[in-house]
Amino acid sequence: MAEDELQALLRKPILDPEPGAQAELMDHGGDPSSSNIPDVITGNPAAENVLPGTGLAGRLLQLPESTGLRLGGVWLADTNGLLSGGKQPGKWSWNSALIIGANLDAEKLLAWKGASFGVQFLQFDGQDTNGQAGSVQGYNSLPGLKPLDRSELYQLWYRQSLFNDSLVIRIGKIVPTYDFNNVARPVPTHDETLDIPAVTGLLYTPVFVNPTLLGAIGGYYNSVYGFTLTLAPTRNTYLNYGTYDGNVARGVQTGLTGPHFNGYYFNILEAGIDWVAAGKYPGEFGVGGWYQTGLLHGSPGVSQNGTGGGYVFGGQRIWSSSTAVIAADGKGKTIIPPPQDKHHASISMFVQFGINNSDTLLVKDYFGAGLTGFGLIPLRPDDSVGVGMAQSWLNTKLFNRPSELMFQGYYQAHLYAGAFFQPAISYIPTPGVSSSFGSAWAVTFRFTLLF
Repeated sequence: MAEDELQALLRKPILDPEPGAQAELMDHGGDPSSSNIPDVITGNPAAENVLPGTGLAGRLLQLPESTGLRLGGVWLADTNGLLSGGKQPGKWSWNSALIIGANLDAEKLLAWKGASFGVQFLQFDGQDTNGQAGSVQGYNSLPGLKPLDRSELYQLWYRQSLFNDSLVIRIGKIVPTYDFNNVARPVPTHDETLDIPAVTGLLYTPVFVNPTLLGAIGGYYNSVYGFTLTLAPTRNTYLNYGTYDGNVARGVQTGLTGPHFNGYYFNILEAGIDWVAAGKYPGEFGVGGWYQTGLLHGSPGVSQNGTGGGYVFGGQRIWSSSTAVIAADGKGKTIIPPPQDKHHASISMFVQFGINNSDTLLVKDYFGAGLTGFGLIPLRPDDSVGVGMAQSWLNTKLFNRPSELMFQGYYQAHLYAGAFFQPAISYIPTPGVSSSFGSAWAVTFRFTLLF
């Protein structure tokens, strides 16, 4: 392959816009093939993107576009140092997550309108990074529950779009947190130049899984069998419903097992809306509720027959250097004037809240918020910088500390094509695992490669 051909391949858009922009575009009536996603990513694409990577692997193999077959992946590797406090001050840890996935657009290959299929493999090798800091919420979203070395079939699904994308069904082995209560996904609009590319690049777990749902909802890296139904009554509103294998609540590592039909089911419903204020400030808001069935056990002597909760989240661009404003053309369409320059900086914010009535889950209530700046440094348009805080009120039947507070700041540097480097610093003044643990300071250095 010639050098100029390779460079062209590498410079393809580095994010596949599902489930963020593409999920909203696909599942809410848009055309993902026309979207131009900015080169800013979340802190953990493995926990946020249904279609992994950029599809570069398939392009390098010269898979014909007419076949509808896409091959891509993502590799994340980091090192973490617990500078002080926590359970094991001075300890260092390393983590690596690799996801390789193939997707088939059946409409292109088989003329099966609105149908697509996906399969993904996950390899994770890591250490107890969060346990070393005594963190319940998790300042690093890569490592989860044991086993910390695992190979698994991560996803295997069939997706069908009906009625001009007004109704979408996905069934199989899937990751519910892609579609529910995920504040990290891009804010959707139907004008891609106004998208907030990724609401935040924070590395900590709460931006991917609201802590009030930890131990109940399936997610990275414990995918579950079930189905998700999306109804899009208008171009800027949606209603998601999902029902899944609920054995995560029993402590089962569902990512490593087949489906279970034993009375444990997880049901969730979410409604959302997105908007563009003043012509250039996109935002989103979502509200949801969930219920877990089955007899659940917590600390010795504590059990509960079923549990549930609710949550809200939102994101909003609050400043932009761009002067472009949407204008109506009188025919129900919108026009965005061409930008006067190629560099656009912006600042966005997000908020989260969650609550449950559980006696067995780790967290009872949660509040989180953060700010993210995009392209704030001249000549670095694809970099982002952000801060966030996460406050969880813990289940006192499991922990002797009533709450855990966490702060994190990061800088995400776009190196080249699908390569990113991201240092972060985390401060946990009240590690939740034990009241005897001192305030924890930790640093993380993460490398991300999308291909």
